[in-house]
Amino acid sequence: MGLIQMAYNPWGQEVPIHIAWYLLWVALFAGLAFLVVHALWLRLRAKPEAQAAVVQELAACVPPKVLRHSLAARTFHWLMAAAMLTLLVTAFLPKAGVLIAWVNLHWMAGIVLILLIAFHIGHAVLAMDFWSIWPNRADLAELRGPASAKPGKYPLGNKLYHLAIVACGLTMVLTGALLLSRVRTPFFPRDPYLFADMTWGVIYLLHGFAGVGLVALVIVHVYFALRPEKLPVTKAMIYGTMDREYVLSHHDPRQWSCGSAAGK
Repeated sequence: MGLIQMAYNPWGQEVPIHIAWYLLWVALFAGLAFLVVHALWLRLRAKPEAQAAVVQELAACVPPKVLRHSLAARTFHWLMAAAMLTLLVTAFLPKAGVLIAWVNLHWMAGIVLILLIAFHIGHAVLAMDFWSIWPNRADLAELRGPASAKPGKYPLGNKLYHLAIVACGLTMVLTGALLLSRVRTPFFPRDPYLFADMTWGVIYLLHGFAGVGLVALVIVHVYFALRPEKLPVTKAMIYGTMDREYVLSHHDPRQWSCGSAAGK
């Protein structure tokens, strides 16, 4: 059982045309298996996490409500979620036997996602603390330091998940932008001969692998968002702020500016 589907073009050349569709079920199983194993691991560990003592001088510098996500960041997040879920549903439900008029919905959601990601990159570079979400040397304290070591704004797990989303998301939108030339849209003429068949095959493969990867990542994301101990983080993506007590008990204010610019 191979990972890709092959076919012969009119010139008798064998070229890839897509990923094997059973990989969708592999992604679903991997995502569900992760959440089951993680939940069991937390239950078996069954001990409260040690928390470092709060330095009163630092606590005095943290406002009662700490801005974690600006309105622009929250709006991007929820619009991106809607576009991405639309893309996944219109991509995979027809393969599962649910017949819908998916092509127009798919390319329209794809264009929305491309524009949103372009906005987010510009917003992150110009208006946010761009490097706060990327792993750095300080994150090694989470791996090698005491159990009470606390991260800055984003724990290492958040940063690694962000890396995975960036890899899958950018692969999907870049290949999707190229695939737009194979469908009829009001923006430019259809041109299925823009690339050779082998090149198109590679583009389809990258697009498909990114899609099934996102299925597993979405499951993991929803799982963590709904865990009781993570609900303050989830609420911050709705309301924008976190309580000072939660910030002091789970984050190191010295690694996160918790003043008026905390949402950057």
